[in-house]
Amino acid sequence: MAVVHLNSDLAPLLWLSPILVAVGYYDLRYMRIPNTLSLIGLALWVLSLVVFPPADLFARFAVAGIVFAIGFTGFFFRLLGGGDVKILTVLMLFIPVSTLAVFGNVFSASLVLGVAFVLTARRVPALAHVPFKSLSPNAGFPMGISIAMAGLAHPLAVTLLFG
Repeated sequence: MAVVHLNSDLAPLLWLSPILVAVGYYDLRYMRIPNTLSLIGLALWVLSLVVFPPADLFARFAVAGIVFAIGFTGFFFRLLGGGDVKILTVLMLFIPVSTLAVFGNVFSASLVLGVAFVLTARRVPALAHVPFKSLSPNAGFPMGISIAMAGLAHPLAVTLLFG
């Protein structure tokens, strides 16, 4: 595995943090991720190009393209929301290629935690009157929460694993 330079490789992902927090909130509250958040994330990535290693860019494009293709297929079959596909694709542009395996594990754990959180919150009587669409019993799963958690936790996981 290549050495990850925490300051340069993961700093742009930290800059994306406010966008990821907004993604989690909007998906939890409205079961929608505004296109504006994906576009701001993409603009932030473009501004961050000077930080990324040039040799890594093609691989990041390829990974993001594969994620988009798989996500679009999931969207076509109504398995994923369009906002989820767009923000996950943008997020993949920020993930260093050398840490993709770590991200896969972090994202998997985030999916489990996100489902557990939403299912638990739906059973809490005090939250029954909270006007969050994702907490209604017949709502789907707001995957933006898990996407946001994975993006926020990834720098910490890489730091803990690789110091």
